[in-house]
Amino acid sequence: MTTYSYDPTAAYSGVAVKRGIAWVFDMIAIGIICTLALPFTAFTGVFFFPFLMLVIGFFYRWFTIANGSATWGMRMMGITLRDVYDRPLSSQTAFFHTLGYSVSVCVAPLQLVSAILMLVSPQAKGLTDYLLGTYAVNHFT
Repeated sequence: MTTYSYDPTAAYSGVAVKRGIAWVFDMIAIGIICTLALPFTAFTGVFFFPFLMLVIGFFYRWFTIANGSATWGMRMMGITLRDVYDRPLSSQTAFFHTLGYSVSVCVAPLQLVSAILMLVSPQAKGLTDYLLGTYAVNHFT
């Protein structure tokens, strides 16, 4: 008879790198969505493209996290977000997680702190994760 033991470090193995790659994928997806939205702004969106990226990115992240506890990039990388009770994020928690991310993007030192925390913490938690009690883990099926 074989016994299996749960290895908690496997849940966080490579999560920081996977979050970084997922972020790049998500930014590309948001950029494509914003480019497709430009004709609907009569191409004036070109003049405020960073703001357009922020707004569309906010809704992209909120809706994808609320409907699967991961953005499309996170899903592609096989990671998922969990709350303090080890449950998928609710719509409300996804909103606040996205809000925290958006604020940190707008305030460069906060984004730097968040990135450093992800790289040095054993659970690859960013600043928003620490504030909300959320964390990203490898998705095991």
